[in-house]
Amino acid sequence: MKTLLKWLFSLLLTMTVVAGVTFGLSVYLSPDDLKDCLPANTCKAADAIVVISGGDTTARVNEATKLYNLGLGERLIVSGAAADKNSPSNALVMKEEAKAAGVPADLVLMDEFSNNTNENALHTREIVQENNIKSIILVTSAYHQRRAYLEFSRELGTGVKIYNHPVATDNGWDKMWWLTPRGWWLASSEIFKILVFYGQHV
Repeated sequence: MKTLLKWLFSLLLTMTVVAGVTFGLSVYLSPDDLKDCLPANTCKAADAIVVISGGDTTARVNEATKLYNLGLGERLIVSGAAADKNSPSNALVMKEEAKAAGVPADLVLMDEFSNNTNENALHTREIVQENNIKSIILVTSAYHQRRAYLEFSRELGTGVKIYNHPVATDNGWDKMWWLTPRGWWLASSEIFKILVFYGQHV
């Protein structure tokens, strides 16, 4: 009987630790500054909505255009180079998707040169400065939101307000991410990259 009770206690403790870790990772990796105001559409509009390619790019640009159509951004900034250099850039593909969703072409600003998150932030900074943008809503996948925010905060500085808004569900991540090997791979790789970021810049 005592052995059974010890086993049940160990199992309960393990489940509690796993649940705590997964919840903590979910909250940490995917900060969302619009979660309280978006359902009632009471969020403050930003000067621009920034969406960066990678992962499920279509889901990301769909979320960004949804925000635009709700009146939460004056324009879109789409950032991403081509994965295949013989193909159109991810930014151009996102611009076409945004136009199809009702965003005027002249309100979509493009960075077609970025190959990673740091470059997304670096080249977006140039667009932000050229257009006197003082606030952005940053859209990416949920697992990627924290690291993107860190990179953008470092490049844009304190003069630009950043509002986080991750895509809650895409083809690589959902609320049950912890049930899949890919979910754990994405979470662990993001934590590793965040540690590298802090190691380089803090």
